[in-house]
Amino acid sequence: MSIKTPILALALTATGAAAFADSHAGELNLYSSRHYDTDERLYSDFTEATGIKINRIEGKADELIARMQAEGANSPADVFLTVDTVRISRAKEMGLLQPVESDVLEAKIPAYLQDEGNEWFSFSQRARILFYDKNDVENPPATYQDLAKPEYAGMICIRSSSNVYTQNITAALTAHLGEAAMADWAKAVVGNFARDPQGGDTDQLRGIVSGECDIAMSNTYYFARAIRTDVSGLSDSLDQIGWVFPNQDDFGAHMNISGGGVAKNAPNRDNAVKFLEYLASEQAQKYFSAGNDEYPAVPGIGLAPSVAELGLFRPDAIALSDIADNIGAAQRILNEAGWK
Repeated sequence: MSIKTPILALALTATGAAAFADSHAGELNLYSSRHYDTDERLYSDFTEATGIKINRIEGKADELIARMQAEGANSPADVFLTVDTVRISRAKEMGLLQPVESDVLEAKIPAYLQDEGNEWFSFSQRARILFYDKNDVENPPATYQDLAKPEYAGMICIRSSSNVYTQNITAALTAHLGEAAMADWAKAVVGNFARDPQGGDTDQLRGIVSGECDIAMSNTYYFARAIRTDVSGLSDSLDQIGWVFPNQDDFGAHMNISGGGVAKNAPNRDNAVKFLEYLASEQAQKYFSAGNDEYPAVPGIGLAPSVAELGLFRPDAIALSDIADNIGAAQRILNEAGWK
């Protein structure tokens, strides 16, 4: 399913954590795979506004999912928070989440950024776009499909097939283009690798600086972070790197999400819903951008200068449920292409 949305713009609305000050005090058990120190502000502001104490269990998403499954009906988890569609949809498929009926979330979170069964919602986004060496690439790829062109042979640095970002974008492109077209695309992209996939997104960008590759795929917040603060091996060379928001003439730039849902056996369900509603508030949404260089999920929220510097673009408004439905096909396509 594809839904057209406006280009991301800069604006402000007027709601914040104070809107939740009438919450009943208590506690909230948060299972989170978000590993950003800047999220401390989100948690402390929520507690200050509501009196609800947050008990955090942090770890890798797969480990937290396994823990929730093992705990079963006795799980203390109230909210599961993660950074990609793959894991949050997996939690739903395993029966670890429950539907949430919230007028606040329905009004603020666009339909394509929430689960069709209301079991999880997106709260921040990162565009997965193309970066290139301005000194060596005269005609950078304009679309994701262009990465398969022979002219880019030996030029591309990208994440491994086991990485959820690679799986997500392959699933999204599969939903748009079909499995047969994507099988050909993946094989051609593998043929254009400058090196075997290795490292994280920052390493792909550093590959441009070092000259190891000329084109890289990365989430925007890794580059925006290097604008806002010093990132070793990257910040001093940003003038060398250009960027392209792909597919602006058709479906738009792919968006990775960070999202959460209420755990199936949440002992503090009301507080869990309050927390999700807080994450959709103006105060929290602005902090996702200012604190972690992400794009808000709620339309009309102002962007941090580091994020705004990347410019306006058309995001892909594919329903996240459509991406989730194609994860299995994406993994098969990547494996058959020899994408390490």
